Amino acid sequence: MATSGDKSKPYIPLAGLANDSWSREREATASCFCGAIQLVFPTEGPGLIDTFVCNCTDCRKITASMFASNFTVANTHLKHLRGRENLKAFSQSQTIASGNVMTNYFCSTCGSLMYRVGSAFPGQSILRIGTVDDFNLHETKLKPRVEQFTKDRVSWFHGVEGARKVEGSAYT
Repeated sequence: MATSGDKSKPYIPLAGLANDSWSREREATASCFCGAIQLVFPTEGPGLIDTFVCNCTDCRKITASMFASNFTVANTHLKHLRGRENLKAFSQSQTIASGNVMTNYFCSTCGSLMYRVGSAFPGQSILRIGTVDDFNLHETKLKPRVEQFTKDRVSWFHGVEGARKVEGSAYT
């Protein structure tokens, strides 16, 4: 993938239909594919809590991929710029390893999963790195520090280089 040479500067390629995305020193935007929903999130602590890859079976299904790349933010630092009314929620606990309820918030227009909220993580939202508009943040401030549910990882994915590996959940 082509990226800007200087990873310290924003790189916001045409990826989805939002045309007003931005990235600053301490916060940036995330949007759904159609651009109806746009969030502002912190790119550093205390609002940015952690970054991680999850290989659990739920993340496989909900992302239609083999793993999910995530970051957790404090709800006190997450802002909905537009589209909150466009979010649809789906909650369940049956397949969650801890048995706790996870609620997923999707764009009702394009289906992008914007974030998850878990009863085991009060006051936090789990966003998807792929929704972040500044692609350089994917490789810098949002690079996963933890890889969890490695016991469920597919054999052809060798994990995130430099990330702490955990067989189950790193957060319970």
